[in-house]
Amino acid sequence: MCVVSTEVDKHPLVLAGFPAGSWAFAIRIWLAIVVALYASFWLELEAPSSAGVTVAILALPTRGQVIEKAVFRLIATLVGVMASIAIVGLFTQYDEVLLAAFAVWIGFCVYAVGLLDGNRAYAAALSGYTVAIIAVQQIDNPLHVFESGIARGTAIIVGVLAVTIVNDLLAAPDHHSHLAAQLSALRRRVVGLARCALFGEAVPAMTAAGLLSEIVALRPEIASLAAESSSGPVRSAAARSAMVGLVAELFAARALQTLPMAAPPQLREQIVSELDGSSVGVPPSSYASLPMEQAKDSPDLMAACLSWLVGDLLRIDRELQGSLGALGAGRRSPRQWRAPLYRSHRIAAETGIRAAAYFVLTAAFFAISGWPATEASLSFVGIVIGLGASTPDLRGFTVLAVVAAPIASLMAGILEFVVLDGVTAFPLLAIGLSPFMIGAALLMTLPNRILSGLGRFNLIFILALLAPSNPQTYNPQTFLFSVLFLCLATGLLLVMQLLITPVSGDRRRQWLLASARRDLDYLPSHRNQDLAPEEAMFRDAGRIAQLLAVGGNTSQHSAAIKEAMTQFDQAAILRLCAAGLDGLVKSPLQAQASTAYAALIQRKAGSMLASARVLREATSPRDPAASAASATLVLASVVFSSAEPCTEARAEQAP
Repeated sequence: MCVVSTEVDKHPLVLAGFPAGSWAFAIRIWLAIVVALYASFWLELEAPSSAGVTVAILALPTRGQVIEKAVFRLIATLVGVMASIAIVGLFTQYDEVLLAAFAVWIGFCVYAVGLLDGNRAYAAALSGYTVAIIAVQQIDNPLHVFESGIARGTAIIVGVLAVTIVNDLLAAPDHHSHLAAQLSALRRRVVGLARCALFGEAVPAMTAAGLLSEIVALRPEIASLAAESSSGPVRSAAARSAMVGLVAELFAARALQTLPMAAPPQLREQIVSELDGSSVGVPPSSYASLPMEQAKDSPDLMAACLSWLVGDLLRIDRELQGSLGALGAGRRSPRQWRAPLYRSHRIAAETGIRAAAYFVLTAAFFAISGWPATEASLSFVGIVIGLGASTPDLRGFTVLAVVAAPIASLMAGILEFVVLDGVTAFPLLAIGLSPFMIGAALLMTLPNRILSGLGRFNLIFILALLAPSNPQTYNPQTFLFSVLFLCLATGLLLVMQLLITPVSGDRRRQWLLASARRDLDYLPSHRNQDLAPEEAMFRDAGRIAQLLAVGGNTSQHSAAIKEAMTQFDQAAILRLCAAGLDGLVKSPLQAQASTAYAALIQRKAGSMLASARVLREATSPRDPAASAASATLVLASVVFSSAEPCTEARAEQAP
């Protein structure tokens, strides 16, 4: 069994178990919070704590990520304020209808989160819970919604400026070098997979799916490169092209496994050396001199297909290295690919409907209870719903919030009533904040998702509960009510999620597989003509990443991943065949191309192979377009013939 190796980053300097980069990040966040609070106090803002919370939310390790998230935060806040004014203005006379309108808006925003990724998804979530912060807390004072929105927007601008200035002054690292290293490491792993295929070693579908998931996961980070510097857009485009190229190269490597004919032993090492022997950014030597090229003239269709596939693999790798070189140098990539995002409207809609139901049920509980001043708790519910919308495990996120709430409450209580204990001098506030803010930020840098999540929650919750003001108030009753509202909000939301469970992993798996089958059934007739085959491969890889995120160690999950990878291969080769045949439609080979297209629609391996033979006999072997079309048809016949047993088994299981 072939093992695709992974690499572990090594940090040269470690202090108290954390690398120097983590300490630098944590100190920058603490200083940015202090600067934001000081500026808010000096400007006498109505909500100075919102500036500090803004910095906590924008706590990201690199400059480009912070700037992009800050821009989307400003846009989303504006949208949320406008939505708050509109909803309150339309339904202020009817409290029940007003809360229902809030719920619908939050549900719509959560639906939008399901269709986006990265900071765009964060902006959609923020647009939703901004309404909870502004409008819900002012539900008994609707005339104050506009002033509250302006105050919050001003505080957010102060927080954005503070974190941007501190990052620039303290030289927050750029992200493109780290991304280039990640992409280069992924390329080496894909090359390792190709090496396994050349030597006839099997690579499990789960391994290939995991590699696709890691590649697709870089999409939000690559998008943030555009805001990093003046060369950011060019670097982002180069990294995006490299990412799409990785998916295409992985498909070519998997296709090598399916061919019954293996490369001759004397050629394997030469092909591997072509893949391994070039440094990033330096094009490899031309593979035209490889003896494998002589097989293109062979009447043996399998030999000609293998020759084309090896050449295509090396071509993709050469373009991939060119994109990596362009990323490092900050120049335009020779190949410009788009990276379309896979979107499941059904999963997004189900999640949005459930989010609206959670908010409505919680609001109904508070209305029935008759407790006073529950608006703050209801707004916390909206915040947690929005923050958890972009996580794959909503209930797990809520459980983490339930655990973090009492921890943050304890930390905030110690900070306010033990460390500060009535002081009003700002320098003492800054010093008192330091261990709590730096400690929480350090936790965020840990690879453990639970500890990292607790760090982020504590960073935000401690500031929200402390609510720094000028002068600082020390009211135990107000603090206890804030703690009660926070714990009650997270606890009630968890109860609602137990009553109305989030979309289960099994249902997500079924919907994603059904979507893949439906897309495959429509190919090649209804393929998206605007997407190149490589770009469509990346979109399908995004669906596999979502399927893998469902998780589980059951045999059903493994079978689903195997089926999804088979469908990924079939859809990719169908698009490649169709793209090749499209180039022959207006040539003397139009009749042969039409026959081959009909064979693709019928999905009969024998007809595909016969069409490839007819197409090859009707043209010169040195006609690159016709030779490539014939080779892809041969590969399609192999891919579909090897998948026929799986297809028959699935058909027998169908009701």
